Amino acid sequence: MRAAVFSALMERDPATKLERVAALAAEGKIEELALDPGGEALAVPNPGRPAKPLLVSPKQLPRRGLGSEAGRVALIHAVAHIEFNAINLSLDAAYRFHNMPVEYYRDWIRVAADEARHFQMLQTRLRSLGHDYGDFDAHNGLWEMAVKTTHDVLVRMALVPRVLEARGLDVTPGMIQRLQQAGDTETVEILAVILEEEIPHVGIGSHWFRYCCEQRGIEPDGCFTALLQEYMGSGLKGPFNEAARLQAGFNRAEMAFLQKNT
Repeated sequence: MRAAVFSALMERDPATKLERVAALAAEGKIEELALDPGGEALAVPNPGRPAKPLLVSPKQLPRRGLGSEAGRVALIHAVAHIEFNAINLSLDAAYRFHNMPVEYYRDWIRVAADEARHFQMLQTRLRSLGHDYGDFDAHNGLWEMAVKTTHDVLVRMALVPRVLEARGLDVTPGMIQRLQQAGDTETVEILAVILEEEIPHVGIGSHWFRYCCEQRGIEPDGCFTALLQEYMGSGLKGPFNEAARLQAGFNRAEMAFLQKNT
């Protein structure tokens, strides 16, 4: 089972990756991941992804307004890229970290299946507009953080689902509003589904972060803020979707810290 997860993680072709993720979710042998003592997980500096999109610095990506179809297509592509990365992040969380409860592996395989479905919806929307995934440049920020957190499941849970993926909770409502104003109801419907399902995904990260803290006798609020300061420097940019973050396992103290350090 662990080999199958790694194979899905390293698969470069998007269609085949989606098939392998669906097979993992349907396998019914996820408990094998928890029972497998495994050796040291292989380093994955670059997960399986197609030759395109070309990965560039975020500063090299053009800013496009949503008033034009070209701008809306670029936005859809950017979100599709995030969802493709989220597939790999979920698979790596299941592959990399040993000796966790079976529920941990069930959670991340299920999240990978959800992210695969999100990607497929966005890819279908791109194709309906005459484009495909890979037609625009993208950046690699999500996976760069995965590489920085390969050493510790606690750090991974704190900084990938609860920081990078939680950012989607903050920005997606604004994207939905602007797309509604532009009359793009089809993309709005897709983003609404993604937003609704990303709340429990971030919540899974919150749950396992706190589980790891409890196992180690660490106070989670102080640990989270210390990790933010260590890895993110001056803090996260607001505004924050407080209601969604509270649903996703953040507490009032964490939200107060985020607001204060925006």
